[in-house]
Amino acid sequence: MCIRDRVSTQSTWGFMKYIFLCGGTISGLGKGITISSIGVILKSCGWKITNIKIDPYINVDAGTMSPFEHGEVFVLNDGGEADLDLGNYERFLGEELTSNHNITTGKIYQQVINNEREGKYLGKTVQVVPHITTAIIEWIQKTATIPVQKDSSDPAEICLVEVGGTVGDLESGCYFEAIRQLILNVGRENCCLGFVSYIPTLKGGEQKTKPTQHGVKELRVTGLSPDFIVCRCEKPITKEARSKVALFTNVLPECVFDAPDLEHTFEVPIYLASQGIAEKISKRLELSIKNPDLKRWEKMTGHALNIERSFKSSPLKIAFVGKYTGFQDSYLSVIKSLQYSSYYADEFLELKFIDSTEYEKAKTEEEKLIYINKFTDVKGILVPGGFGDRGIEGKIMAAEIARTKKIPYLGLCLGMQIAVIEVARNVLGWKDANSTEFNPDSTKPVIIFMPEISQTIKGGTMRLGAKETHIESEETLAYKIYGSKSIKERHRHRYEFNMVYKKEIESAGVIFSGCDSKKERLEIIERKDHPFFFGTQYHPEFNGTPFKPSIPFLSFILAASNKLEGKLKEGNGKLLIDGKYDQCFTQLLNCLLYTSDAADEGLGVDLGGRRIIKKKT
Repeated sequence: MCIRDRVSTQSTWGFMKYIFLCGGTISGLGKGITISSIGVILKSCGWKITNIKIDPYINVDAGTMSPFEHGEVFVLNDGGEADLDLGNYERFLGEELTSNHNITTGKIYQQVINNEREGKYLGKTVQVVPHITTAIIEWIQKTATIPVQKDSSDPAEICLVEVGGTVGDLESGCYFEAIRQLILNVGRENCCLGFVSYIPTLKGGEQKTKPTQHGVKELRVTGLSPDFIVCRCEKPITKEARSKVALFTNVLPECVFDAPDLEHTFEVPIYLASQGIAEKISKRLELSIKNPDLKRWEKMTGHALNIERSFKSSPLKIAFVGKYTGFQDSYLSVIKSLQYSSYYADEFLELKFIDSTEYEKAKTEEEKLIYINKFTDVKGILVPGGFGDRGIEGKIMAAEIARTKKIPYLGLCLGMQIAVIEVARNVLGWKDANSTEFNPDSTKPVIIFMPEISQTIKGGTMRLGAKETHIESEETLAYKIYGSKSIKERHRHRYEFNMVYKKEIESAGVIFSGCDSKKERLEIIERKDHPFFFGTQYHPEFNGTPFKPSIPFLSFILAASNKLEGKLKEGNGKLLIDGKYDQCFTQLLNCLLYTSDAADEGLGVDLGGRRIIKKKT
């Protein structure tokens, strides 16, 4: 592509605008939340937004990674297995992204190597520059035009691109070179570069800017300089530290924003907006200046903060049973879905993480009883998805406790399969009942490997993405909470219920309330004799947002708090969840935030970014 060739960057209103965000010094600073928050702010200004995440690792996608490596694998509508940051983008912005919105080195090199094998480079020596960098540029520009808004087919006007890792990492060099070339191609006025860095605080309270200075210095080696800097710190950045960052990074002081530790991630867009980040970015991109309208976001944030502060003394305790409980990012979407649902239900959520492997490690009946007693004070039990046989017996015990003690139960994917195995063993008496994943020689294989799935290639071969589920009857709980006989939810599995045992399992009190469109695969189970026992083969956690929680999760939280029956009555037998925050008038006076300048001057900044006179107390 020639320099200044802008044809492929056009959107519906002119040229596509790009905001790139990278980080320095250390990883894990919250670039994903930062760029999602910037997206929320710009979207509230009326701009159409899309997001791209660049992950410099050589894996083609996140599908084969251990949760201990990068946290959960987020599943997209088209079946893409992506980095968890795409989940942040979808939850904050209400988008529906595609697998192309997650760029990896594996994808780029795979494409370039395939092109070389097909002779598309006309005998040229294939090199990082220009072939790899050109592939990256073309991928970004093409993906930026894919419509992602749920309520519109129009392409975006602003594309936000997060570069994973830290500046200076060996594997990310080609991406920064591609960004440098892309800026030349589309014009400097169409690009804005942000940098997230850490401002540590010494014991005496002094904030140190040297890590940020060195991070920006490393960025300049790539030929790039930031237009704005977001400083992650424990407390709001001081005037002195802000001036120092500006001076030594060649960034205007008003373009040095601070992002201190806040009570809730919902506050981040409001806090950044209060510092005028929308105006500064708009000026840099030569866009018309629009004031962010964050009223709905403010109401939702104020409500969440009110729940966290006022309802803490009477928590709703939920048992979360899994084997990755020591690293909660492994279950990020599940946790977020529970949080959003608890806010919607006006409940303070307390998750009790229970390591299911502890039951298998127990050598005596007394030790097993210790595990069982962990469930005595919970109002609900959730078993999430997972792979492998480690911790399975502990999950089966959790399902048994939920069934026999009439505790609301939500089983997701593996959690649904666990519930079937538990019934087969303890109600039907099939002691050898199992999944062929855990015991290939089981005489009662109630869960089996899907016949069309590859047994040799692991990556991208599962049943993935949004699939239709048909709900059998209007009398089922599934119909009452969804309000429809046809729904779409996202899947990620290679094992399924063995339909050979359908009649026997039904005789044990299980209702098969949902199946696939061909009525060949089980999708939803319920129980006749239980206040709330709901299992899904799909992963509903990937569809929840703060404004519209996932329906199974909200129903679970309502059931655990004894509110589901009342809500169903309010909706004439159906669960209605739209519009809560459109009508929420939560008092926000106790939810004041402070920017550094405002704090120095004794000025408060309320959740809308409007300064008011109020001395700090």
